[in-house]
Amino acid sequence: MDFGARAGAALVVGGSGGLGLAIVEMLASRGSDVALTYRSRPEAGEAAAESARTQGVRASAYPLDLVSPDAAAAVVASVVAEHGGLHTLVYAAGPHVPMLHLATVEPAAMAAQLAADAAGFFNVVHPALAHLRLVQGSIVAVTTAATARYPVRDGLSSAPKAAVEALVRGLAAEEGRFGVRVNAVGPGMLTDGMAERLISSGELSDEALAITRRNIPLRRFGSAADIAEAVCFLASDRAGFISGQKLDVDGGYGV
Repeated sequence: MDFGARAGAALVVGGSGGLGLAIVEMLASRGSDVALTYRSRPEAGEAAAESARTQGVRASAYPLDLVSPDAAAAVVASVVAEHGGLHTLVYAAGPHVPMLHLATVEPAAMAAQLAADAAGFFNVVHPALAHLRLVQGSIVAVTTAATARYPVRDGLSSAPKAAVEALVRGLAAEEGRFGVRVNAVGPGMLTDGMAERLISSGELSDEALAITRRNIPLRRFGSAADIAEAVCFLASDRAGFISGQKLDVDGGYGV
């Protein structure tokens, strides 16, 4: 019950499916009230909130397009009003990104992804900071292990995530004086989330999957629960002297 004594809620941006849902459920199981956002599927958002409520906590779901800073600010204000505060912000948004060589990526596509991901992260962090400072809260951004060891054709995903990680370090350096901690978790290949979508869509062939497994020292893929465990640890007081760090949950891929 790491969060049982925390006032307010944890806000999980992108909490309606994949990695975000696992994080929502684990935060709730450890005593945190949870607010979450979804982009286009209200039924998925409400289902995630209901799953959290089964743990005996309060939960709410909000639509959010991260490209809009006004919308992000409105969601943060609604969470604080409904839950009486904000103690943790988890950024777990991640639209499906096709695997393409950078030479084939149109500049407009890269600009759109940077706006949706890196700028989107800042859009929700900015209004949350004042509330996190009040309780010496924390921010955890879910990024990617690909910023440490680059897999070919992953630039459309890893470049914006690298920008998010730069913001994580900058925020940690500047917000530490207020007691706010900021960290990142870098998922490797998983059986859930975006990796699952890439496998299901056929963008990763059996041969590519076999090569990927050989590149992972543990010789297997991870799960959404592995990522949620790392996020919940970094958000908890057990990680109270950890800030500005990135924890890759990748089975050793980065070594």
